[in-house]
Amino acid sequence: MRRANRIAAITKTLVERPHHIFAVGDFADLFGVARSTLSEDLAIIRSTFELLNMGKVETISGAVGGVRYLPELSKEQMLQHINGFCERLQEPQRILPGGFVYTDDLISSPMLLQTVGQIFATKFQMEEPQYVVTVETAGIPVALQTAHALNIPLVIVRRQSRPTEGPVLTMNFLSGPARQVETMSLSRRALPRNSRVLLIDDFMKAGGSLRGLVDLMGEFECPVVGKGVLIETGWPTEKLIQDYLPLIYLQEVNVEEQKVHARPADWILN
Repeated sequence: MRRANRIAAITKTLVERPHHIFAVGDFADLFGVARSTLSEDLAIIRSTFELLNMGKVETISGAVGGVRYLPELSKEQMLQHINGFCERLQEPQRILPGGFVYTDDLISSPMLLQTVGQIFATKFQMEEPQYVVTVETAGIPVALQTAHALNIPLVIVRRQSRPTEGPVLTMNFLSGPARQVETMSLSRRALPRNSRVLLIDDFMKAGGSLRGLVDLMGEFECPVVGKGVLIETGWPTEKLIQDYLPLIYLQEVNVEEQKVHARPADWILN
């Protein structure tokens, strides 16, 4: 097999499974080449990715040796993608009766959410989370793409427990500006004790759902290493949670003028 063919096959394998460590010897056996030849192939891939800001290909030294792909995005790339998301979010036809904004098509778009997952992975990978945790249902696509980018399992907290989950831990939490009492539950088998968890949600107003997740993780004795939110609203100003990372700040929904004001979060702009 020619070098160009090997590089194409290796690149596809690495990108499809980010953060997974592949043994260099396995690639050498698959293509029937020496490790030195394969190292040259990896050097070409690594330098190309660095040149085009397409992430990082990391070689791990040791007796066996390994290589993995890290989907790291630059600040400029993050800003470009989030600006595009905001433009879609500000389309006048998205305003629904009652001042709500229709976002289902955006949150269900694989291409948009793939980038969102890579942004969260870039920001939180140094915290070395072992699980991504979210509440059903709208946050699942965002959390799933984040879990894929980090190559870790996704854990879904249910609004109501299911018989197939076995023993569950159920707790009440205050949700929304009206402080309504809601319920969330999680199977006792879902998270091992002392697991490092990353909390991901799609939409946040007061932060009640995230606050509930933090409390629930405390019951499981699992440290929370990060909290990510796709869209944060500017109202209410007083939040129930601190130290979270939003991507989009929804400033205002003007029903009379049919305008939605949204912008990238401050940490992306600064």
